[in-house]
Amino acid sequence: MKLPLTLTIDMFERLPVPFGLVRYGVAPDHPKLKQPTLVYDKIARSAGFAFLGNVAVGRDVTLEEVRSTHHAILFACGAELDKRLGLANEDLPGSRTATEFVGWYNGHPEYRDRSFDLSGDVVAIIGQGNVALDVARILAKPVEELRSTDIAAHALDVLAESRIKEIHIIGRRGPAQANFTTKELRELGELKGYSTEINAQDLLLNPASQIELENKTNFSAAGNVEVFRSWTARVPAAGSKRIVFHFLQSPVALHGHERLDHLTLEQTELVGPAFGQTCRGTGLTSILKCNLLFRSIGYRGRPLPGVPFDEAKGVIPNIAGRIGEDRGLYAAGWIKRGPSGIIGTNRADAVATVQSIAADLDSLDPRPKPGASPLRPLLASRGKRIVGYEDWLRIDAVERSRGESKGKPREKLIHINEMLSLLES
Repeated sequence: MKLPLTLTIDMFERLPVPFGLVRYGVAPDHPKLKQPTLVYDKIARSAGFAFLGNVAVGRDVTLEEVRSTHHAILFACGAELDKRLGLANEDLPGSRTATEFVGWYNGHPEYRDRSFDLSGDVVAIIGQGNVALDVARILAKPVEELRSTDIAAHALDVLAESRIKEIHIIGRRGPAQANFTTKELRELGELKGYSTEINAQDLLLNPASQIELENKTNFSAAGNVEVFRSWTARVPAAGSKRIVFHFLQSPVALHGHERLDHLTLEQTELVGPAFGQTCRGTGLTSILKCNLLFRSIGYRGRPLPGVPFDEAKGVIPNIAGRIGEDRGLYAAGWIKRGPSGIIGTNRADAVATVQSIAADLDSLDPRPKPGASPLRPLLASRGKRIVGYEDWLRIDAVERSRGESKGKPREKLIHINEMLSLLES
């Protein structure tokens, strides 16, 4: 198959709006991290590109139907399911996932109707990544500082009534292994009304961790430990609320009758060589009283009808982005390699997969294919209202207008029916 003079690219998105995690995953108080939408917008306006929102492949249209109209299909659907702790009482009221909380305060249509009880004093967050920091920061940040962001109005109302006084961030590994971004970690220590605390004993590193810390490519770890050490010298202001970091602690039991009341934590230790250390329990336990728990221990992909899936790893098995031996199916991002890295990491990953597609052009189906054109009437016959990019621009304009009156960059539409009704008006 010779490289065509022009390429037609059709992007299927199950929600009516574009931008995925940039819109629904990036914290509202970090607007600079949303700037990739400017690049996406430029691409979406390009000739030969079509956005087909409100269409889920595998639900509204089958994989085989899309394959019949396209030479190559690239799955970039991320890792949307939460990993579980695997403990009894994990679904006790008060035990929640970070994903649903983030989706809730960002106005994701699938999480809009969740509710969170912030009337208790103590919150525990299990996890050592930036999502755990986001959850802690949104819970702790003064509401006045969130009013000028694009946070969902319903979340702002609940946060304004919060009675939380302590936030505990718990990880089973040590400070040298935490996956925080140093800039975001430092930001947590600058929140008004909160003291950020860590036990100095937790910063005593074993030899393997010290080797990891001294590796020049491991700059985030070195920066994180430096921040942690600076916090040990702080004297909390009288009456301040607390954010407390716990390392080498793993939850082994959740307790409560009608709702979560406390956790049992087991002290862990790291064993093995540098960059290959694993955790094992020591048998020493402690109790942490808490009214609310957020689990932020990682993600896994969701299986798609007709697409191979590795249940153990939670990804689509692939080689250099290629799915199976039959050329034409590809993967990029977290569904390809698992939930690691940031926007820049995923960009490089996408480039690698596109290089595989380019190398395979001669081995793809040589027959001409029409793209999404014949799928449009098919979807219409099934009652699906395709949301195009011009439709999105109408939604975008309404959101911006609603936000302007409140001093916000936008007030998101949070129900799919509301979005679709707007387009029919």
